[in-house]
Amino acid sequence: MRGLQATACAVALGLGGVAAAAADAPDITGAWRAETYELSTGQHYPVEGLITFTATDWTVVYFVMPEGAGAQRGEGGGGTYTLEDDRLTFTHLFHMSAGSELPGLPASDLRMVARRDPSSAPAEAARVDRTGDRLTIYFPSGNTLVFRMSSGPAGR
Repeated sequence: MRGLQATACAVALGLGGVAAAAADAPDITGAWRAETYELSTGQHYPVEGLITFTATDWTVVYFVMPEGAGAQRGEGGGGTYTLEDDRLTFTHLFHMSAGSELPGLPASDLRMVARRDPSSAPAEAARVDRTGDRLTIYFPSGNTLVFRMSSGPAGR
């Protein structure tokens, strides 16, 4: 068994030098359906969308859908990430957003950013919690996004 672990570690390091996640880091790989956008100001909005994590990359698209209304705001993005314990650090290579003003959220003109050089991409450290099929990301702004597992075995 020890030889398999050493081989797995060597393979992981050979795939771009990405640090292996700590033993007590939650498994976030897979696809997760967006459910709720909770603002630091107390407003809660239903959201529709998806965030996906591979071993090293992430991508997200979601729409803020106030009760009784269609999509009022949208955001998409992607890049790479690292995960150590409950600290999830996103590197933002791609970003697109736009939206109407909503209580707690100012209007946002269309914004599109695509970076070819990862060293120029901003990093955003967040806290992540996975409980069964629920994934919660706590952003530095105080806002929170809540997701439910979309694919793969629940509770893996």
